[in-house]
Amino acid sequence: MSDLRDLYQELILDHNRKPRNFGPLAGANRSARGVNPLCGDKVAVHLHVEDDRVTGVSFEGTGCAISIASASVMTESLKEQSCDHARELFERFHQMVANDDGGNDGAGMGKLAAFAGVRDYPARVKCATLAWHTLRAALDGEDKAVSTE
Repeated sequence: MSDLRDLYQELILDHNRKPRNFGPLAGANRSARGVNPLCGDKVAVHLHVEDDRVTGVSFEGTGCAISIASASVMTESLKEQSCDHARELFERFHQMVANDDGGNDGAGMGKLAAFAGVRDYPARVKCATLAWHTLRAALDGEDKAVSTE
């Protein structure tokens, strides 16, 4: 199990150092902003949605390694997915990191499983889920800024 944990830590560090899909998104037709006032993480999620599919996704922002890595892996997981699938993935991710009932250990979540251990650190759950809550706001076309508080 230690080897798997080390691999997950390396994935998070890699996505923090070299975030994927970072920057503005040309042609974005949905965007939302989010903030975690507790630690200062800030994120903007940009989507291009066409025929109820996420055809483009990017993010911008600043924050801790968990926050940036979560946003980076999230964007990789959403490309060419339906909006319904994106919402379902939000629910599964949120359950995985926020619930301590052990019901979702990350099985079937691909690289997102690297964040399953976050549930052991309740203060970090908001860092991991900020981009996801912001994604949901963008999918729903909400104009107000998302807050983890």
